[in-house]
Amino acid sequence: MVHVEVVETSSLGDRSYLAHDGGVALVVDPQRDIDRFLALAGRLGVRITHVAETHLHNDYVSGGLALAKATGAAYLVASDEDVRFDRTGISDGDQIAASDTLVLRGVATPGHTFHHLSYILSGPGGPEGVFTGGSLLFGTTGRTDLLGAEHARTLARRQHASARRLADLLPDGAHIWPTHGFGSFCSAGRSDAASSTIGREKQTNPVLRLEADDFVTQTLDELDAYPAYYAHMGVRNRAGADLIDLTPAQPADPAELRTRIAAGEWVVDLRTRTAFARRHLAGTLSFGLDGSMATWLGWLTPWGRPLTLLGESPAQLAEAQRELARIGIDRPVAATPGTPEQWAGGDTARLEATPVASFADLAAARSGRVPDHLPPPDVVLDVRLTGEWRDGHIDGALHTPLPELAQRLDEIPPGTVWVHCASGYRAAAASSLLQRAGRRTVHIDGAYSDAVTAGLPITESR
Repeated sequence: MVHVEVVETSSLGDRSYLAHDGGVALVVDPQRDIDRFLALAGRLGVRITHVAETHLHNDYVSGGLALAKATGAAYLVASDEDVRFDRTGISDGDQIAASDTLVLRGVATPGHTFHHLSYILSGPGGPEGVFTGGSLLFGTTGRTDLLGAEHARTLARRQHASARRLADLLPDGAHIWPTHGFGSFCSAGRSDAASSTIGREKQTNPVLRLEADDFVTQTLDELDAYPAYYAHMGVRNRAGADLIDLTPAQPADPAELRTRIAAGEWVVDLRTRTAFARRHLAGTLSFGLDGSMATWLGWLTPWGRPLTLLGESPAQLAEAQRELARIGIDRPVAATPGTPEQWAGGDTARLEATPVASFADLAAARSGRVPDHLPPPDVVLDVRLTGEWRDGHIDGALHTPLPELAQRLDEIPPGTVWVHCASGYRAAAASSLLQRAGRRTVHIDGAYSDAVTAGLPITESR
């Protein structure tokens, strides 16, 4: 009689949930675009009576307050959180009956944040599972350094105790429904699992297998950088966010685009990196909608500065606008569908291409056999994050993580720069940043594992 529907936001690596009994429903950790939850409730024929937050989120702007206002639902937030809006305060052990068959119990699970809550969901037969937010995830836990490095060790120890508490409270068959852990930088580690239970986590999750000291040490050692825009999310969520405006932004004509690019504004091309490499408007930046556009663009773009979007269609622009609104970039100053030729106003001098290579091409070039269509490499630039670099990198490569590149362009040695990452997506963004700065680049578009196959020497920095 209890059903749990998953609302996936794969671009940010998060999940929200709608639990219902066929009549009433409760929503846990909703994203900013609440129309998805209203539409789902409508399709199911259920009424949303409660909206619950496990914590004040760091990786997205919550839609919880707006959804509660729109539906008249009670808004459940930890009693100890200092927020600027009316809510129903929840403390450890509090029980909320949405109906006779749908009951939530708040469980204090500090670790990801100081006042983090998990919610045990029970039906007529007892506990069905637990909404764990950023506490116990699939194969890992939520990271513990988002409130400042000075709190990371204390919170890691609390994270360990919280996970153990959930494991003790629930039967092995109880489902785990985490918010993070599907690519989100809020997760301390990665897992490919699509679902899990308390029993499975007891067998596989380090937090339930390691003693506290070992868990703390391992967790802190594995933490890497996280998106800069996270600094704005907690503040926004503490204040409470209202409805977003997803109506289309005004298009920009070729003259306006020229002016914005000349002024150094960010004009972003949402097409695939392959299409961008083939032809693009000079001075634009590649953040394809086919990858984690919002995460990387939100990380790199100067916060609060004008942002212009270019896409193949109005639908592509609308999707990007929705994704960016989830992280607090509410309105681009312009959004223009079309082709590079149209954005250039027919002026072919304003169009550029980016040479594309493989790791095999790089190996050949290093052996003195540069492919005829490519300029030889003066610099091989690795733009992966520090943890990826330490695990192994091409011998002789220069390392500048993508999030730091825009501020460190003058550190890149002169000459032609061949750029790579782990898959090609970040390398496309990096190449476009370099091109915009007047540098000659080659985009290595391929899986990093191909570097080994191609015979390139790999070294570690650990």
